Amino acid sequence: MIALLSSSFVVLILFVLIVLFLHFVPLGLWVSALAAGVNVGIFTLVGMRLRRVVPSKIVLPLVKANKAGLDVNVDQLEAHYLAGGDVDRVVDALIAAERAAIPLTFERAAAIDLAGRDVLEAVQMSVNPKVIETPLISAVAKNGIELKVRARVTVRANIDRLVGGAGESTIIARVGEGIVTTVGSSEEHTDVLENPDHISRTVLSKGLDAGSAFEILSIDIADVDVGRNIGAQLMTDQAEADKNIAQAKAEERRAMAVAKEQEMRAYTQEMKAKVVEAQAEVPAALASALREGHLGVMDYYRMKNINADTAMREQIAGGEPLQGVDHPSEE
Repeated sequence: MIALLSSSFVVLILFVLIVLFLHFVPLGLWVSALAAGVNVGIFTLVGMRLRRVVPSKIVLPLVKANKAGLDVNVDQLEAHYLAGGDVDRVVDALIAAERAAIPLTFERAAAIDLAGRDVLEAVQMSVNPKVIETPLISAVAKNGIELKVRARVTVRANIDRLVGGAGESTIIARVGEGIVTTVGSSEEHTDVLENPDHISRTVLSKGLDAGSAFEILSIDIADVDVGRNIGAQLMTDQAEADKNIAQAKAEERRAMAVAKEQEMRAYTQEMKAKVVEAQAEVPAALASALREGHLGVMDYYRMKNINADTAMREQIAGGEPLQGVDHPSEE
């Protein structure tokens, strides 16, 4: 009985050891590598397990690279994997570059991948250029007519400038700026409509791909539409603004004139009141002069005759006669 238990315990230990061995030593992957002619030691695979590297992520791309004739080793792939890169995509990009005769080293491909760019897509774009379509760009010619332009930009990836180079948004912004500048420098909008390729040549000659991750191959104008008459609209707005300013100034002058008129009326009323006040004092002054002997009766009548004569002259001249003038009686 004891011997049976001992045998079962030994078998269990052996089973556990075999499972642990197969876990740390991927024999199937090792055999596949040997069959493909890739020399990967068994202890190298165990070391990958200990470094928490998935062996299949290294061995399978290594087999692929070896069959494609690339000069890469396990240490390079494992270092790139530990840095957070996509080993399989880098190897695919190297193979595509090798087939397309594009000079691309493993270090450059790994740097592009770690920079966050798709290195395989970049290689494919170098072989098959990409077409970027700009949004509708509004520009105004010198005669004030708006043109709406849409362009297609054919670009090819520049492998040497992928790390640190500007992206598609920069290319679109530069092309849009070039279109606005070219249309704005045209005397007539019809010049652009007659020769839309003038925009392409002018924009392409500005070297818009400098410092970018792409090389511009061509700029083609896809659509040109005539928009609003911006110049006429601006002139209309300016005329409306001038009219409003003139109306405001006229209203200001009218208000000042009304205030001045009211001031003059108030002054006239004040003067009339003073005249009436002075006229009210005349009879009392005459009576006082008569009592004191400073004015004779004949002097008084002569003064009345003069007043009557003055009133008659004013009436003949069309003026209003003086109020309160008494005509003396004939004696």
